[in-house]
Amino acid sequence: MVYFLVDIYPYILTLHIVAVISWMAGLFYLPRLFVYHVERAQIGDNLDETLKVMEYKLQRYIMGPASVVTWLAGLVLVFTPGIVDWDAFWPYVKVFGVITMTGFDHWLFQLRKKFSQNANTLTGRQYRLINEVPTVLLIIIVSSVVIKF
Repeated sequence: MVYFLVDIYPYILTLHIVAVISWMAGLFYLPRLFVYHVERAQIGDNLDETLKVMEYKLQRYIMGPASVVTWLAGLVLVFTPGIVDWDAFWPYVKVFGVITMTGFDHWLFQLRKKFSQNANTLTGRQYRLINEVPTVLLIIIVSSVVIKF
């Protein structure tokens, strides 16, 4: 019954890749917006209000839907016969990376809410360090799938 997934595999994989790219773009960009927000905006000024809108729309209209589509398409791929070798180590590394990336995404949501409430406590330097997290996770996830260690 699940063998129809083999027929639609290229389409689901394409959808998954596009969604991942969209999600990653947001994960790279949002912490950079936080850097500008903390270093250049003053509470209540035009830049502060503009960045709040940009951060909200990035999460609500790009990152949120992209993460959902990434997960849904990824789960379809997981259930496609012959795609994942659960006897290998790499699927578990990927699962760890994706779950960690999702946790990171949810943490960014909380950080954005703090900005919207004028309650940010982190510095520009801290946001620059935070901005490296998705890169490290991306390397782990992609390496696990391509190298299949």
